[in-house]
Amino acid sequence: MTNYFDDIVKNLAHAVTYDSSQSPAKEGMPFGEGAAKCLEFYLSLADFMGFDTKNYGNYAGEVRWGEGKDFAVLAHLDVVPAGSGWTHAPFGGEIDNAAGRIWGRGTMDDKGPAIIALYAMYALKEEGFRPRRTIKLILGCNEENGWACIDHYNKVAVMPEEGISPDADFPVIYAEKGIMQIKFAFEADGACFSGLKGGNRPNMVCDYCEAKVDEGRAEGAAEGIEFADGLAVSRGRSAHGSTPEKGVNAIPAMLTFLGLDDVKKALFDDMMGLKGLEDETGPLTFSPNMIEQSGDRIYVTCDVRYPATYARERIIEILDAQGRQYEITHEQAPLFNDRDSNLISTLLSVYNEVTGKDAKPIAIGGGTYARALKCGAAFGPEEEGEESTIHQADEYITFEKIKKCFEIYKLALKRLCG
Repeated sequence: MTNYFDDIVKNLAHAVTYDSSQSPAKEGMPFGEGAAKCLEFYLSLADFMGFDTKNYGNYAGEVRWGEGKDFAVLAHLDVVPAGSGWTHAPFGGEIDNAAGRIWGRGTMDDKGPAIIALYAMYALKEEGFRPRRTIKLILGCNEENGWACIDHYNKVAVMPEEGISPDADFPVIYAEKGIMQIKFAFEADGACFSGLKGGNRPNMVCDYCEAKVDEGRAEGAAEGIEFADGLAVSRGRSAHGSTPEKGVNAIPAMLTFLGLDDVKKALFDDMMGLKGLEDETGPLTFSPNMIEQSGDRIYVTCDVRYPATYARERIIEILDAQGRQYEITHEQAPLFNDRDSNLISTLLSVYNEVTGKDAKPIAIGGGTYARALKCGAAFGPEEEGEESTIHQADEYITFEKIKKCFEIYKLALKRLCG
């Protein structure tokens, strides 16, 4: 690790300086300039290490090493928008030696693990390890916004059947909940407000909401509402949509202030009738993360993570019974692996060996690239008991985390591809 740590820190900090959140497409840059430039930097780094690389039209990139049956390492270089509340520059790539941290959007999700995995491959290569499988380190540029990167890759290349995605939690993920992002419509006839809007992405807890109201409404300002120059504002704290309890949603306070208690009840109390669904992978989560007013209607996009053993048809049945207008804007089927499979058991043994723990496989609500594989598992970087800043302000990765992940990913690749 000593030989590679400084370079990992330096190059991760540089990768963070690219704002690779989705922006308007440009010629040859389907997800915007930031994502394309970050992919270019990453592939140039892999080229320097002596790996074969391929850029698939800035949709995705690939680093290839070895021979034999393909094994995937699926990571992504795009990020969610910075959002508000930062005390460190979100795209500054600040190296904080005193705190032992790198600050910035993407340090944990997912540029950090992507860089670390590349250096794990490089270290094995320098040690003379010869993989008996072809390792394909695939870098997507649209993971946070619909997976068009994976769709494109599947059209122009061959996706391995087995692999890992370093984009979730340790010790190893054997199951991921199903995902639906659902846009509900509510009537707003006679509304005494306009321009109601809030939220950055469907999979980010809304941290800012605003509406234009008349001056007289200022006297009725509810708790949590700021009011100035005819604009009412509520603020929250962002978090990943799969763990809404880790954030503070800005939408409820605004709905209360605007007198939309029925809408608030349907979204935050009744959860459209989905409340209470649960299995071994956990309870269904329902996070209303984006709100927008258009004419006499209010549209709210909710991020739903449903238990992995449930069929999507069950969710649809419950929604239809509510009699409300809705549209499914994005969905992914659940992932469910045998806990005793070779992939899961090997990854688990590697984690426990490096950390000295006796951990067990877990299930999550997050959706990772592991779903793109016939047999895939999410593998790190977060661990139970750690502060999570993914999709939040002041995201960071610690030096300790970098060192631990490097050892874990290096050993995992050696065991699974040797």
